[in-house]
Amino acid sequence: MGKAYIVGVGMTRFEKPQTRDWQYWDMAREAGTAALTDAGIPYGRVEQVSAGYCFQPSTAGQRAVYELGLTGVPVYNVNNNCATASTALMTARQFVEGGVSDCVLALGFEKMARGALGGGSGAADLSTSPVARHYGVMAAAHGFEMSPPTAQIFGNAAREHMDRYGTTEAQLAAVGAKNHRHSADNPNAQFRDVYSVEEILAAKTVHRPLTRLQCSPTSDGSAAAVVVSERFLVEHGLHDKAVEIAGQAMTTDTEESFASGSCIDAVGLPMSRAAARQAYERSGLGIEDVDVVELHDCFSVNELLTYEALGMCEEGASGKLVESGATTYGGRWVVNPSGGLISKGHPLGATGLAQAAELVWQLRGEAGPRQVPGARVGLAHNIGLGGAAVVTMLRRP
Repeated sequence: MGKAYIVGVGMTRFEKPQTRDWQYWDMAREAGTAALTDAGIPYGRVEQVSAGYCFQPSTAGQRAVYELGLTGVPVYNVNNNCATASTALMTARQFVEGGVSDCVLALGFEKMARGALGGGSGAADLSTSPVARHYGVMAAAHGFEMSPPTAQIFGNAAREHMDRYGTTEAQLAAVGAKNHRHSADNPNAQFRDVYSVEEILAAKTVHRPLTRLQCSPTSDGSAAAVVVSERFLVEHGLHDKAVEIAGQAMTTDTEESFASGSCIDAVGLPMSRAAARQAYERSGLGIEDVDVVELHDCFSVNELLTYEALGMCEEGASGKLVESGATTYGGRWVVNPSGGLISKGHPLGATGLAQAAELVWQLRGEAGPRQVPGARVGLAHNIGLGGAAVVTMLRRP
């Protein structure tokens, strides 16, 4: 197997839906052009494109890519719920590592509707949803309330964590406070306001214990990465731009996701744990080597669950970890320096590539006021309910 390197990244600002007059292809042109410009590579050198989105029609990837050039290269349309963009990055890496292509563009974009995200079926009937089994676990344990379904299943996971481990509402709110604080320095973030733990606790409840400022919003936006082989890297003198994809793994649900009847498992903790273990093994790196993390904080509780899945703390100790300051500047890791999904925004098809872009900037020392001092190894974690979990280890060679 060859090596794969990210040599160019780009993203749009993430926007509240319907606040900017643009279409998904405009977003993709902006992010794709930025990534190619960053790499110093014309679109004509791209041999394949992996395009990720959830809410646009079939072959939207082609329509988006036509804005970059009409070169006739294959375009693969990828849809994997919230893990869509990191799935696009994964397919691009596989093309390069497997020797199929020397230069592949991974592109993610999303134009979303305002309001809370539904249950994943695009219809009111959850029984036809791809995540019906997950919601069945929730309904059996907690019943079904009138709050938004995704907030409800994660909110119920938070209730379980509080009951099982003594996690507090203030610890959950500390995740939101940290990520909103981080986003103040990110010009691409949807929200840049800073809130105290008390203000986050006092915000409107979406599904107890989760308040609005602990929930990722719907967003419009795009992100992209140029992935190349070692041969291409050497031929084009791109060493200064290169960040190695040192290891990557994707997992889906197993029996463990459903057997316990716990929402903690149904929302993906077992998937994330398994993906992390595989990514560590493939990269030869562990969580102890990581300096900076971009993880899937769709809701504050999922950041806590992911700390445990990644091995950053013992099971049940994640509330104390965030409270201690270990996951912000001056702590052991900086988690979500971009502001994360909660504050940067969450256009489903773009999120995983936006995480990769942030980590590439961090590892190159190009993150400006968000820079994590001396960052050499980054970890990206992206999860989609229903289910897919992708963990990517990035290393500055």
